Amino acid sequence: MTPLHLRLPATSANLGPGFDALGLAMELFLEIDAEVAAGQNPASHIEATGRNANLVAALESNLILDTYTGLAPSAPPLHLKIANEIPLGMGCGSSAAALLAGVFLANHFGALALSPGHLLAEACRREGHPDNVAACFHGGLTASAMTESSTASTVTCAVIPPSANPPWRLILALPSATLATSEARALLPTHYSRQDAVHNIQATALLVSAFALNLPDLLLPGTADRIHQPYRSAACPLLSRLLPLAGTPGIFSVTLSGAGPSVLLLTDPAADLTTIHAAILEAAGDLNPELVTTRILPPSEAPAAGFQANPDTHLRL
Repeated sequence: MTPLHLRLPATSANLGPGFDALGLAMELFLEIDAEVAAGQNPASHIEATGRNANLVAALESNLILDTYTGLAPSAPPLHLKIANEIPLGMGCGSSAAALLAGVFLANHFGALALSPGHLLAEACRREGHPDNVAACFHGGLTASAMTESSTASTVTCAVIPPSANPPWRLILALPSATLATSEARALLPTHYSRQDAVHNIQATALLVSAFALNLPDLLLPGTADRIHQPYRSAACPLLSRLLPLAGTPGIFSVTLSGAGPSVLLLTDPAADLTTIHAAILEAAGDLNPELVTTRILPPSEAPAAGFQANPDTHLRL
């Protein structure tokens, strides 16, 4: 069976008000070279380099392998070489990339012949929400919704096309402590006021317009959130330190990245990066985050582009 190469991007979801709906692909990657493991009755094996290499290489509770064997239990054990750039437990879409990797591997080595839509829906079903997975699959900015029935999950996505992607610079501020998504979700209330719901609908409309029309002036009002960030701020202390930077010279917006605890800043690429980094570190104080500068991954470079170019193959990247 032929080997498979995967290159799956990190993602930042929510982006303020777009709770469980908006996702943004970033140029940080989970890269995997996979082949059938050699030998008699072989066990799956992982060689990992990059961020959190020890966790990525662990066979126990490995989301990639668990998804692979769960979806294709009769598929052969694999040898995986993984180079990881995505921070784990930081709100940067590591679970979405791992789930998609497991689904892609099961489809290829298990000969499942699933369509692109089924691959996406299966990964979203396992994730429980579509925002990170859709952005990881399609690239760019995605707005997505998932509907579930007793027999199937359906995911509907809108993707900002490559020509409309603004060249805004992304800066991730990564704190030292991680936060599980399940813990972050447990902090949220079960009901919201109409006023807060309307506020977020309006802000989300502005935010999508900012990306679609390349209007950075809309990013500040478009990222104002009342649904999740106020309730997660205690568990994500870096957010309250950096929020006052939104709207200052060179910094368009400040939001939690996904469920946190990382913070995503959308910045002006014409602004001096050293000055912006210094402002972030000064505002962060003793939290002293790691700063990672990257850019939006265009849809033409995302996994779905392989399906568009080669619809008769399982995956070609």
